[in-house]
Amino acid sequence: MSQALDGQPIERGQIHVAAPDRHLLLIGDTIRLSMGPRENMVRPVIDPTFRSAALSFGSGVVGVVLTGMLNDGASDLHAIKACGGTAVVQHPLDAEADEMPLAALQSVDADHVASADDLGRVIAGIVGESTDGSQCLSDELQLEVDIAAGRRLGSANLLQIAEPSALSCPDCHGVLSEVRGSRPLRFRCQIGHGYTAEALASHITEVDEAIRVAMRVMEERVTLVDRMARDARDTGRPTVAELYETRGEEYRRYAATLRQAAILSLHHGRST
Repeated sequence: MSQALDGQPIERGQIHVAAPDRHLLLIGDTIRLSMGPRENMVRPVIDPTFRSAALSFGSGVVGVVLTGMLNDGASDLHAIKACGGTAVVQHPLDAEADEMPLAALQSVDADHVASADDLGRVIAGIVGESTDGSQCLSDELQLEVDIAAGRRLGSANLLQIAEPSALSCPDCHGVLSEVRGSRPLRFRCQIGHGYTAEALASHITEVDEAIRVAMRVMEERVTLVDRMARDARDTGRPTVAELYETRGEEYRRYAATLRQAAILSLHHGRST
């Protein structure tokens, strides 16, 4: 087992681990490492690897989804199946975190569902029976592999695979488009950043919590500088007191703005 290197040939019997901050792609018989757009706000992520493997090797691919949070891997385990490959999922009841296995099972009709202890035997059996796959011909899949490889997407190309939505990209704030026919629901922006609906919802929750934390910090600052202003007046330092009072008014305005943002976010969440 070793960390993958860009341009390294794919070799039988070798385990290649993705390098930090690089998507791992299988292009033909070669490993490519890419700084293409992040997906679900991270890089590397398994989906581009699944996608590129499906495109290059079709029915020869075995995709495996193990324990994990959110739904990484689900959409492009579907791509592997669509290209004739085999889908293997760890049993959710056996997984320490069952979200990824459950999402995969909701996305595809898995060929095998097994415990972690049985996965090695299952995969060995599949590999022993399978033949070398051929390239999967899919313009949509090719486009998404090109995006992960670093090719700029642009609005014209994006329209080939997605329809514009009313949502904005958390990374670049551009318009997000809904990828047609994707399971689970996915979005991309013109830069190429990709998200599942679940990842977007998780990000919105994190932003809401950050707003609430910032609001609490501002309110605590108001309390502190008000106390400092009173102390300054009590000790005969009116000029210092005025400075603290001015700062307190600034903090109150910041807190009010954050409070309004939190209220709007809460109302938006209820309406959706």
